[in-house]
Amino acid sequence: MEPSKPMDAAAARVAGWIAHRPAGAGGTRVLAVDGRSGGGKTTLARAVAGRLGAPVVSMDDLYDGWDGLAAGVGQLVEGILRRLADGHRPCWRRYDWAAGRYGSEATLDPPGLLVVEGVGAGARAAAPGLSGLVYVAAPELVRRRRALTRDGDAFIPHWDRWAGHEERYLAADDVVGRADLLVNGAPGAEEA
Repeated sequence: MEPSKPMDAAAARVAGWIAHRPAGAGGTRVLAVDGRSGGGKTTLARAVAGRLGAPVVSMDDLYDGWDGLAAGVGQLVEGILRRLADGHRPCWRRYDWAAGRYGSEATLDPPGLLVVEGVGAGARAAAPGLSGLVYVAAPELVRRRRALTRDGDAFIPHWDRWAGHEERYLAADDVVGRADLLVNGAPGAEEA
């Protein structure tokens, strides 16, 4: 999805802000872009990364299936943030959604800036390795329409289950309250 003009403006603001933040994981500045499913996280993260020439890691690759939010946060902290902090290449297993299990291993040369996007990117456990946390919000009807359009029938039976995981995580980790920046992931949605 191409960013809208307001989302592109938000990406410019976030990119300008994160470019001046201190490194949080070794020599790498790590930007976490968190929020509910369908909120606009991926669009914002890709736009910020494109402006700054940074790689993006998606939490979708780290989860252990529909009930794997905690496992995804564990991979983020252990396989990516701690390894960067220790001066090593990050290494994690990618989840194969079609096969229903972890598949190939992924690595990355330590970048100057890394963007991590998805539910769990701003987890409290990840905070010591983050340079900044952005929370992207959108109304539930907008989020649901986007998510189901993007993921189709595969997501329909899991929407409520995943939403429950999101709600528990966001409440327990106070992600909105700890966010450095809040971004409207659906500018103009109130007129739609």
